Amino acid sequence: MKILHTSDWHIGRTFHTHSTRDHLRQVLDALVEVVRERQITVVVVAGDVFDSAMPSAESYTLLAAALRAIREAGASVVMTSGNHDSATRLGFQSEWAGLAGIHVLTRPEKYLEPVTIFDEYGPVHFYGIPYLEPALIRHLGCFGAPERQLKTHEQVLTFVMRQIRDDLAVRGGRSVVLSHCFAAGVPAAAATDTVRDITAGGLDLVPVSVFAGADASGAAAQTGVAQVDPDYVALGHIHGRAKLTDRVRYSGAPLHYSFSEAGKPRGCWLVELQAGRTAEIEWISLPVPRRLSVLTGEIEQLLTDEALTEFEPDWVSAILTDQGRPLDGIRRLQKRFPHCVTLEHRPAVVADLDASSYGDRISRQTDHEIVAGFLEFVRNGVGQTEFERDLVAELLAVGEIREVSQ
Repeated sequence: MKILHTSDWHIGRTFHTHSTRDHLRQVLDALVEVVRERQITVVVVAGDVFDSAMPSAESYTLLAAALRAIREAGASVVMTSGNHDSATRLGFQSEWAGLAGIHVLTRPEKYLEPVTIFDEYGPVHFYGIPYLEPALIRHLGCFGAPERQLKTHEQVLTFVMRQIRDDLAVRGGRSVVLSHCFAAGVPAAAATDTVRDITAGGLDLVPVSVFAGADASGAAAQTGVAQVDPDYVALGHIHGRAKLTDRVRYSGAPLHYSFSEAGKPRGCWLVELQAGRTAEIEWISLPVPRRLSVLTGEIEQLLTDEALTEFEPDWVSAILTDQGRPLDGIRRLQKRFPHCVTLEHRPAVVADLDASSYGDRISRQTDHEIVAGFLEFVRNGVGQTEFERDLVAELLAVGEIREVSQ
């Protein structure tokens, strides 16, 4: 069985106020071609299907078109809800969608009811674990008695995975688990500033051992049932691809949603399950509709350097190193880089300003020196021009004349 692991589609997200809908449509169209060409059996989406708990009508239209195309290409779909999704809205009419081969698993009490799909080697059970906020689900009967203390995401997922392993031991066959969480051991390069923090002081980090089976021996001793690990764990939430173990991975998001993700690959994992063998896993790259580039230099250099021509079609974040902040910088840059969306002023040389208080510094200064010092401070060490010096002197002189006349 060939399984395509994706996550974090974030349908409806904007990129610095610009819609990503058309770019996401291009990437999902490419994903459909992978499904068709590689004869994929199942596409899994590990949470954050939408970017908002209240998706727009256009977002639903894009999702419906993508799911229809995946089914027409020959694959079933298994998806769960993430922390961005409304589980209720995403799961609306999921019972009927399941009859069409699109399985939307959003109800927290249903995690022990896997979607089972058969191939020539037998069944594969897909356990969908939606994003489980401890404060919202620990009172449910499926998580034990009301007095059970499930205060962290780690505790919730440890409880859930123990029950899934017990269930697998009885069901038999191969299995895939989908979960949306922040797993400990994620490389720093994989996490980005667009990932909404679902931890509280690190308390909701989930050790990879929760999925990889370090808990198995203890549970087996308690239950007397041989523990079975899933053949593959498809994680969502982190926007960069990451391999935590051979069988526990993040696929990342299909688009770049932040300049902190610039240059990182976009794609999905192709997981092939066969009977009695370790899963064969391959990275499948997806197209990047528009690159992200960070350009650094003085504004005149960015506007004239021919070596920067290749970046003109990109999303651009400009870091200007001019000593003084250029006037109307982003509008000027957009004449060459139409998709320049952010600008930061970071002077190459910054004055080593006195650390004493402002009151101390000006107590023995004249009005002329105070104005000059203020301008130098707000300009990162760039002082007055001759014109400004004369203008300030003229204005101060007028003020003195008015004060005397009164």
